[in-house]
Amino acid sequence: MHMEHLKDISSKELVRGLPKIKFEKDKVCDACQMGKQKKEFEMSMMGELTFFLGLQIKQSKDEIFINQAKYTKELLKRFDMEASNAFGTPMSSSLKLDKDEKGKDVDIKRYRGMIGSLLYLTASRPDIMFSVCLCARFQACPKESHLIAVKIILRYLKGTHDLGL
Repeated sequence: MHMEHLKDISSKELVRGLPKIKFEKDKVCDACQMGKQKKEFEMSMMGELTFFLGLQIKQSKDEIFINQAKYTKELLKRFDMEASNAFGTPMSSSLKLDKDEKGKDVDIKRYRGMIGSLLYLTASRPDIMFSVCLCARFQACPKESHLIAVKIILRYLKGTHDLGL
């Protein structure tokens, strides 16, 4: 930001109801000023940011949209859920998860891999957070009923892969 622009905003009191903020040179976010960073680090502007640490980023004038659609599609492929039908919600209301001690055991490595992948996805998908955390409680001894719940989450993701923050 240019100091003159900040002083102009401050002097015209464009932001009413908030305390008047004094802007002093070299006090406004030194770490964020590109000119100062260029002196310390070799930098170059490479255009608009589209991917960062696995997150897809779409920027417009008024908003920034973050999602993991690509990761979601890869996740469905990795767990052979590409051909499955989409599900409307991340958890079935008729499915009650408990220890299910008499249930059939499933592959622990696969189950934990699914849970770990889904937990990573919750960074941009808070809509699946509750369901994933509920299923994560059963990682010590997962049963077929727990795997069904995880597959429902994956089916939900199939229909909503383009959602994000």
